[in-house]
Amino acid sequence: IYSCKGVCYAMDQRIADLRNKQVVCIKNGCVLGYIYDVEFNTSDGRLTAIVLPGRQRFLGLIGREEDIVIPWSEIEVIGQETVLVTTDATPYMRRTKKGFFEN
Repeated sequence: IYSCKGVCYAMDQRIADLRNKQVVCIKNGCVLGYIYDVEFNTSDGRLTAIVLPGRQRFLGLIGREEDIVIPWSEIEVIGQETVLVTTDATPYMRRTKKGFFEN
């Protein structure tokens, strides 16, 4: 059983089932990426956060930005293929390239 926003749901999923689920911010519809790891509290066994890989820098040759860690309290719904979160997605949004003639 897990709880999101005070409501308890029955859940028969393994941690491995969370991997590679798409994470979407419900505030603006931004796709943040795919889960590749989770954090949990070893004393009580509860999940505390999901982790998404940071964006690659210069085709991955220079490494990547810091991972995106989303606390469990910001997870709204875990679906079959998607996880909906309420985190502030602004720092993680992909930058759009401007055209040659745009300021």
